[in-house]
Amino acid sequence: MELRQLEYFVAVAEERHFTRAARRMLVSQSGLSASIRALERELGAPLFVRSTRHVELTEVGRAVLADARRALAGAAATRDTAAAVRGLLRGTLLVGAEQCIAGVDVPAVLAGFRAAHPGVAVRLRHEGSAALIEQVAASTVDAAFVAVTGPVPEGVRVFPITREPMVLLCHPSHPLTAAADLSWASLSRATFVDFPPDWSIRVLNDRAFAVTGHSREVGLEVNDVHSLLDLVHHGLGVASVPRPIAAKDKAAGLCVRDLPAGAPMHWQAALAVGDEDRASPAASELCRTVTAEVIARVTPAMAPAR
Repeated sequence: MELRQLEYFVAVAEERHFTRAARRMLVSQSGLSASIRALERELGAPLFVRSTRHVELTEVGRAVLADARRALAGAAATRDTAAAVRGLLRGTLLVGAEQCIAGVDVPAVLAGFRAAHPGVAVRLRHEGSAALIEQVAASTVDAAFVAVTGPVPEGVRVFPITREPMVLLCHPSHPLTAAADLSWASLSRATFVDFPPDWSIRVLNDRAFAVTGHSREVGLEVNDVHSLLDLVHHGLGVASVPRPIAAKDKAAGLCVRDLPAGAPMHWQAALAVGDEDRASPAASELCRTVTAEVIARVTPAMAPAR
């Protein structure tokens, strides 16, 4: 059994068509068909039910498909590891990120990494931090830029990038702008703009109100920072966000206030990767790159004044 046979088999299974699979693999249809027949003879069972219109996997074919994919992934990982030992980096890096994650310029980080390692294909996926951390634990995502709001699963390492306080954003005409004594009770009477429940900012806000014994109304729910800022600009609600969001150009003109004491309200952005024995060479290199950038940014601030 050869890896090429497994590649052809997976291509046909995914395309459900021999001609399209042959085109995808840059091989003649006759050559691909001959390779599939040889694999079927070796396994002693047909892998596909063929018809003039479409191709379907047999029961054996469905059982073999998962193993074939694992074998191909393992072979690719072996090649990538060997290349890394020789000082080369190749393969695919699947990165997750919470959309518009505060305190991290994800596009700039990925652009720098891609320029330094042109042999690595970078893929990006947007989801909530909790979901992305679980995907890192399951090895379905190589690395993720997330906000850490609690314990992480076993098998996941997190490398802090920035820690920022949460602040209140409101329209200049909103009553909370001029309130002399900002309290959690007064905040509980306001309408909030916030993100979906599995997003880290929402988790921090919900937790703060629970800790202080208050409830609030999230009247407007969005999935991007720009929409949140637009709604606050129009006076439709207030928002509790990490300080870097309040510093965005689009937030200009809004009132920024410190939140009341009584609840731990800090935003912790980090890079999540798998344990050393599971992280791909590309993920490990991204980790080293991000860690070096954080050290370079923090070190001047920590240096003693001359």
